[in-house]
Amino acid sequence: MATEGKLGKLVHILLVEDNLVDVMVTKEAFGEGKVANQISVVNDGVEAMAFLRREGEYANAPRPHLILLDLNLPRKDGRELLAEIKQDPNLKRIPVIVLTTSQDEHDICKSYELHANCFVTKPVTLNEFVSVVKEIEGFWFQLVKLPPDGDKLWIPKK
Repeated sequence: MATEGKLGKLVHILLVEDNLVDVMVTKEAFGEGKVANQISVVNDGVEAMAFLRREGEYANAPRPHLILLDLNLPRKDGRELLAEIKQDPNLKRIPVIVLTTSQDEHDICKSYELHANCFVTKPVTLNEFVSVVKEIEGFWFQLVKLPPDGDKLWIPKK
């Protein structure tokens, strides 16, 4: 049975991913996890910013406690999105985990220069991928102390 973890409430995760298989595996892994969570999925950086800024169809979006970000996205890629999030005073405290197939040193260095909280290369096998997602859950929601009540830092609705 999933618990509420260290946050003492339901954990909100924003998954920015355009690969349907990776979305399904990520949701499944978090579903089997120990922490009660809600995963919202957007397919590209443009949608992600609309979600984070609560625009249009995302007017009632929850403030995510964590963002899982793929780098290779259509329209606005993950690097551009990461830079935009970390430059925004209302969003920069949200931890961003780059979760990508890239193993390129340039991508790793650039992600950290843009203030990613960590960089994880997606494993090749399904079992390894599930294991990595469970490790992310354990670290970020059971071990790490996140800023208090992030909801109060959320952008007010316009």
